[in-house]
Amino acid sequence: MSFLMMAIAGRELSDTMNTFQIVFIRSLVGFVIVLVVAGVKGRTLFRTARFKTHLTRNVLHYSAQAGWFLGVSLLPLATVFAIEFTTPIWVALMAVWFLGEKLNRGRWVAILCGFGGTLIILRPGLAVFDVGSMAVLWAAIGFASAYIFTKVLFDSDSPITILLYMTGIQAIIGLVPGLVVWVELGVEDLIWILFVGIAGLSSHYCLAMALGHADVTVIVPVDFLRLPLAAVIGLVLYQEGLEVEVLAGAVLVFAGNYYNIRWETSAKPGI
Repeated sequence: MSFLMMAIAGRELSDTMNTFQIVFIRSLVGFVIVLVVAGVKGRTLFRTARFKTHLTRNVLHYSAQAGWFLGVSLLPLATVFAIEFTTPIWVALMAVWFLGEKLNRGRWVAILCGFGGTLIILRPGLAVFDVGSMAVLWAAIGFASAYIFTKVLFDSDSPITILLYMTGIQAIIGLVPGLVVWVELGVEDLIWILFVGIAGLSSHYCLAMALGHADVTVIVPVDFLRLPLAAVIGLVLYQEGLEVEVLAGAVLVFAGNYYNIRWETSAKPGI
């Protein structure tokens, strides 16, 4: 729900703002909020022994976030989320290499269905294979790497500490690009700025908490609940039609990930 709310806010802000300004504002608003929370909770939240890990995570996440907001401004919301739902493919592959998680039958099904669904959605060689689609595809890969780093950081740092360094580092990274394309803020932009900041924080807080309790290959597919909601909101608010190819690809990706969830949660995997 938080990611969906952030997408709507990003779409509204993209009418007047460049992607880099939106990303900078999102990080800055989030950093101010987390700073207040950290001040109340105590200075121990500022401590970390893994600053380099935080830095690497947030460089990757910043670029992925920029690609995501660019895609939101160029593509129908349902298409953005359908492409982004390839994230579990990259998560599963990275988790094997970096976290030592194993690929069982359920995860293989999710990967193969995800790959097939991606080909259906992107239709390589056709018009949809454009800048917006490529930006969101990179965002999916970048988000997957961020999830892996979040899982690693959760062993030593609290979710608030992770958010503190995420928003702070990304605000610094985005300062110059954001100021270069800066346009004056209108009164009507303020509510969407607040939404994009709060939604960005709550989405990553929920993810960090979830990743502390289960494997990333189990957690990430639950995010697929966004797609039907995005399709409805895109139709109602922006009169966006849902292409048959996007729907078919999304169904295939969802089916693979649903199978994976059933496999992971079954007492006797055999379905």
